[in-house]
Amino acid sequence: MPPALSASRAGVMPEASRDRSSGTFGKNNMNHDIDIHIEWEGPHSFSEALTKKSEKDYGIYQIYGSHPIYGSDVLLYIGKADIQYFGVRLSQEDWWMEMPDAGRITVYLGRLAGTTTPVDEVWGSLITKAERLLIYAHVPAFNAQKSIRSIDDDLFNVHVFNWKRYRNLFPELSGSRWTSRLGEMPGYHVFDTTENNQAPNTQKQQ
Repeated sequence: MPPALSASRAGVMPEASRDRSSGTFGKNNMNHDIDIHIEWEGPHSFSEALTKKSEKDYGIYQIYGSHPIYGSDVLLYIGKADIQYFGVRLSQEDWWMEMPDAGRITVYLGRLAGTTTPVDEVWGSLITKAERLLIYAHVPAFNAQKSIRSIDDDLFNVHVFNWKRYRNLFPELSGSRWTSRLGEMPGYHVFDTTENNQAPNTQKQQ
């Protein structure tokens, strides 16, 4: 168990906040794949989600509800809890109270998983990367949609796997698909049997 986590459990760090700065993990790691596994649970009512304040309650959350254009029970928002527990972070999300069906809001919680719990700096960085990619790919109704194109080089090799109850999210997504990594491919074109003076393939025509 990393020392930072042990210290917080011993009461050295405040219960509502943890040192989970995003740091620089991956900044100079462009040639290595970064696989991020997220295990989702839900649905929770908003009041249930507010009770999630254990040492594993960090990660990413989805909020579902009604939208005047997109319809009922749709993905409204994706957020992260990287320096605060889910319950603490969600208590600051008071915009949902103005929704006409506020009582029907549901929340899904996603916790990062793997073989070894990383140190706080790395853990926070992975949460941030996953949140950015998820927001960009899914375009939730209430997230401020900011293009990641100009700052997306640290996401080129990120691959997010969503497991269990991930609701309306893609089961997996990658920086290769959703960033500008493949934006410029000199010579890119649809394959053609006439290329390189090839004879037409009669089997392909059947």
